[in-house]
Amino acid sequence: MNTQDVYILAIESSCDDTSAAVLHNDKVLSNVVANQKIHEEYGGVVPELASRAHQQNIVPVVHQALSKANIDKKQLAAIAFTRGPGLMGSLLVGTSFAKSLALGLNIPLIEVNHMQAHILAHFIDEPDTPKPSFPFLAMTISGGHTQIVKVYNHFEMEVIGETIDDAVGEAFDKSAKILGLPYPGGPLIDKYAQLGNPKAFPFPKPKVGELNFSFSGFKTAVLYFIQKEVKENPNFIEENLYDICASIQYTIIGILIDKLKKASKQTGIKQIAIGGGVSANSGIRKALKEGEQRFGWKTFVPKFEYTTDNAGMIGIVGYYKFLNQDFTNQTITAKARFAL
Repeated sequence: MNTQDVYILAIESSCDDTSAAVLHNDKVLSNVVANQKIHEEYGGVVPELASRAHQQNIVPVVHQALSKANIDKKQLAAIAFTRGPGLMGSLLVGTSFAKSLALGLNIPLIEVNHMQAHILAHFIDEPDTPKPSFPFLAMTISGGHTQIVKVYNHFEMEVIGETIDDAVGEAFDKSAKILGLPYPGGPLIDKYAQLGNPKAFPFPKPKVGELNFSFSGFKTAVLYFIQKEVKENPNFIEENLYDICASIQYTIIGILIDKLKKASKQTGIKQIAIGGGVSANSGIRKALKEGEQRFGWKTFVPKFEYTTDNAGMIGIVGYYKFLNQDFTNQTITAKARFAL
């Protein structure tokens, strides 16, 4: 097959977004995401409901991705899918669909690690979006993950720091829940933080080993602080919402940037790339830009649509694996825990 013309269908179903994308080499032709609104009622993702919604969404989403890309499925060279990590029920839907479609079309199947995809999203061919050069440090921050990864090449990566308990996205969402904000609350904290004073209320930064993270103590500190203040003044949250959000965001960003500074110093690497849903946060993007001035970093943030869970990033890993002829077989199964 001519490697100048590789069309790959990619499928992502690790949590609560069903996504399909079509790539022509390293260019994304279509990237369709179906969000699941059902979880808002429950204040968090319900795994059983997520997998049912994937079952309803996957056929129309794949169909739409192929139509938008103006591609016939006979032109596909391979199918890439998220094998893990993620919610087992959700992963099974994408894995089963990818396996059967690859079997039906008699084309190769490519398994993708979701975390590797967040990192390689930087290599999608986009105008005016520079790509990091190797080696670089990647910080993947989302609802389920917080990691600092040393990236040697497209396939060789080493996790040098990670959370020992909760992920940063969870710290944002749980803090929002404590404040009575609807799910997902992270984007709302970001929105209100821009209107408040970040130094109004000091929150503690967890003391944890070298490059690792911990957010469970931070969430507890926010809870106790709010409970104490509301006891004294029942209107405390309404009267101080912007300042509380700004202070929470300021502390969380401080925790992330401190660890990045340490990692950059230890490794001597000044190329910093960021990925995962939380990298959509405006405060984090701003802090990274400031890092360029303050620490001589060169920072890379993917286009907004490639930060949250999407199949475009699965497709780019699929493309590089295709060039390596790195295929998997029909006996493959989903993995809820899948180390990088």
